[in-house]
Amino acid sequence: MSKTAAHPALHSMTAFAASGGESGVYRWNSELRSVNGKGLDIRVRAPDWIDGLEVALRTQVAAAVARGNVTLNIRVTREDAAGAVQVNAGQLAAVLAALTEIEAQAMDLGLSLAPSKATDIAVMRGVLEQSSGDQDVAPLKSALEADVAALLKDFVQMRAGEGAALARVLNAQLDQVAELTAQTARIAESRRDEVAANLRRNMARVVENADGVDKDRIAQELALLAVKSDITEEIDRLGAHVSAARDLIAEGGPVGRKLDFLSQEFNREVNTLCSKAQNTELTRVGLALKALIDQMREQVQNVE
Repeated sequence: MSKTAAHPALHSMTAFAASGGESGVYRWNSELRSVNGKGLDIRVRAPDWIDGLEVALRTQVAAAVARGNVTLNIRVTREDAAGAVQVNAGQLAAVLAALTEIEAQAMDLGLSLAPSKATDIAVMRGVLEQSSGDQDVAPLKSALEADVAALLKDFVQMRAGEGAALARVLNAQLDQVAELTAQTARIAESRRDEVAANLRRNMARVVENADGVDKDRIAQELALLAVKSDITEEIDRLGAHVSAARDLIAEGGPVGRKLDFLSQEFNREVNTLCSKAQNTELTRVGLALKALIDQMREQVQNVE
């Protein structure tokens, strides 16, 4: 008997996880963090003396995360100090050449720079690097990949936990949007007879004070004004947007882009509603809707 697959959870783009381990003479600490992003941007900082490690880790992260700015940092140290650090000759040559050029340009400008010390150069990125010596780093590479796989599980679990909280907040906000939209509909319905009476009164006043004016043309113009002030379509669209947003949240998975687009549609309808509102009460509710939708858009920015 087949089981029905559960919907994927809503995930946040903000999370952090850390781990550590050891393999042979090597020890490491790993950190994985992510923040909001329009797409998927993965940055991996790992020992470059372990061939293929960065590519393997990047592939692992890409398989687990759909969106966000993700940074994975891995620091590896060697237990035995002998031969643990070596000079990267190519990087050192590049750094020295850059320093020579900087000093030459400074002299041309009449500036005197303090002499560079070996300790200053040694701490520059890439000058000193961890050396694997005669050790086989293949077991270390495998151990790091396994560690990151476990780290990713914790990381994704945290994103799911944050996403569940986001889902609760968004659903509560959608409930408020639905209530304010219903309130808007009630206000508009209660004013329907009043608006119609005002149009008829205005039409009679125009006809009485304008000899030879085409009554049919005046009626058409007034009907056009009535259509322009009618907010029925905006109310209907807001209701449809609320249903669509709830469906996306229930669907889960990487729906952040869709929710972001939908929140823009919410904002468009409310702006139109406020521009048509020729009533203090309607304007008040419209502004409350606008403030609520702005808050909702801020939350949507965190959804994967």
